[in-house]
Amino acid sequence: MTTTVTGIGPLLREWREARRLSQLALSSAAGVSTRHLSCVETGRSRPSPELVLHLAEHLEVPLRARNQMLLAAGYAPVFRERPLDDPEMAPVALVLDSVLERSEPNPTVIVDRGWNLLRANAPALWLCTGVDPMLLEPPANVARLSVDEAGLRPRIANFDEYAGHLAGRVRSAAVASRDPELVALADDLDQVSGGVPGAAGTVPAFAIPMCIEVDGRALALFSTIATFGTAVDVGLSELSIETFYPADDATAELLSSHPWR
Repeated sequence: MTTTVTGIGPLLREWREARRLSQLALSSAAGVSTRHLSCVETGRSRPSPELVLHLAEHLEVPLRARNQMLLAAGYAPVFRERPLDDPEMAPVALVLDSVLERSEPNPTVIVDRGWNLLRANAPALWLCTGVDPMLLEPPANVARLSVDEAGLRPRIANFDEYAGHLAGRVRSAAVASRDPELVALADDLDQVSGGVPGAAGTVPAFAIPMCIEVDGRALALFSTIATFGTAVDVGLSELSIETFYPADDATAELLSSHPWR
């Protein structure tokens, strides 16, 4: 799952095989002759940067990895990566702040590709009441925080099924991105998730909830995830906004009382 080869040919072949596509299937989808694709993969032909990006698009390669493919082919990267405090990212930062504010009273977090916490609203921080402060020190990792004995784990009533669901999400992302950081995180989560994801019997079976206790009060939450679908900045393309919603009336009533204030 991690890239251990150099050169655009072997790298392209790794991505094609990771997507379980034959040369014929990729060439047909991309409108490139099978002979030319074969020559690129074997190093007999050097692809243009346009072809590299064209094939990467059809292989659904993440932007970060597309830059790596361009470098492997001998070209400069084309996708920039700017921090959220960069002046050019000001419109994005305003949107993220607005999303966090307007999401209340629902807990909302913004994480990067490795599940590292970038921003959170007050309800999300309230869920972390009682966790070891060291786990909240940057870069706080939301996934690790959820399964750590000093984190949320002791207060998640359905830990086995929730941790299994979380581990599956991270593993799927690791397989899709072939990102070594995500692979390592998925391996760690597999060690602590002992259950098979399933619906809890005490909540409607429309999603796997997180049944958590905060300040002695029980909540049942399910989440949705939003991403920037048209991003051309590497970091922005990897951001995820996860918002937790009440899975029952009692949780809705509790959140509406704004107990974090």
